[in-house]
Amino acid sequence: MSASLSRPPRVGVWLIGARGSVATTVVAGCAAVTAGLHPPTGLVTEKPAFADSGLPTLSSLVFGGHDTSDCPLPKRAEQLAAGGVLPAGLPAAVDAELEAADREIRPGGPVSGDSRGDEQLISEFAADIRDFVRRSGLARAVVVNVASTEPAATGPALPPSSLYAAAALRAGCPYVNFTPSTGLHHPALARLAESSGLPYAGRDGKTGQTLLRSALGPMFAQRALAVRAWSGTNLLGGGDGAALADPAAAEAKNAGKERVLADTLGTTPEGRVHIDDVPVLGDWKTAWDHVAFDGFLGTRMILQTIWQGCDSALAAPLVLDLARLTARAHEAALSGPLTELAFFFKDPVGNAPSALAEQHAELERFARRLSDGRGADDERGEQETPGAPRDHATRSGGEAG
Repeated sequence: MSASLSRPPRVGVWLIGARGSVATTVVAGCAAVTAGLHPPTGLVTEKPAFADSGLPTLSSLVFGGHDTSDCPLPKRAEQLAAGGVLPAGLPAAVDAELEAADREIRPGGPVSGDSRGDEQLISEFAADIRDFVRRSGLARAVVVNVASTEPAATGPALPPSSLYAAAALRAGCPYVNFTPSTGLHHPALARLAESSGLPYAGRDGKTGQTLLRSALGPMFAQRALAVRAWSGTNLLGGGDGAALADPAAAEAKNAGKERVLADTLGTTPEGRVHIDDVPVLGDWKTAWDHVAFDGFLGTRMILQTIWQGCDSALAAPLVLDLARLTARAHEAALSGPLTELAFFFKDPVGNAPSALAEQHAELERFARRLSDGRGADDERGEQETPGAPRDHATRSGGEAG
């Protein structure tokens, strides 16, 4: 058999916010792991449970995307290395891969003064994606939104994230929303999502503070401990910090954090999450939680947690996981919301559990179904059997938290 015949099919990963910190870390990290320069730490899909699931290999992934920024990926990677996000020397080691991905990035929008209407923007974005698939000889492509958070949509106008989501489906590509932005959640896109026959997943990647909440919330409920208040603070910089300085964007971000507590505790405790933009922190973040709870005989107690991490290093492996899983779901002819991927999100689509352990169990069941060649409907049938805003341009950024 010739080398060309034995090579695995190439799969595209089209990133919205393709020159941001998360996207740059995705491209550089994939190249580094593929070349054996670093181990696949943080990649869930590299665990043994997924070995036989038929996922596309990391070496088969091809990157492109949309962005309103014109900073080349190699330069962005150098900036991230200077900030300690990427290992020193890595940008130079994977320069060819960064250059190749940068050549596939197309101008995003809408930008200030943009005269194009929604239909024209959607058509042009979809054409960019289709052209990427055709020129690169791809078997399929997955569109992943890793752009900065936008305020929650109000009214009938489609925000940028929804324009890109509509373009993904029009181009025949599965869609993943790694941000809390509206995306496919806009009412005007409900019929399109349903009729597209494509799988989609989201929203808002769960990488830090909410990851802890989804693990700790069930602990309190299982031990019959009464949580009276759960408050939190996020200190972060970079594109995420700047975007979330907008109260409307922060509100969209916090909705998923609070929903996890309500679902896992069975009640909504007092307290809020406060998000502060601290530009000097760059891509690093500190998340602090203060939990007040009652024990036996009403004894009052406190749990405090501190999570300090790098947004992009936390998010990038999950973006690769989601791209691989969603591409495989598309190959397996699955369609509609991929509730099985709730493990990765604060606000997952469909009817999914909120407790981390339950989500992980469902994800591993999904891996087995992909390995067996069964569709999601087959498994769901077994389980149901008794006894068995337009003026916000898409900016480079990324979501974690």
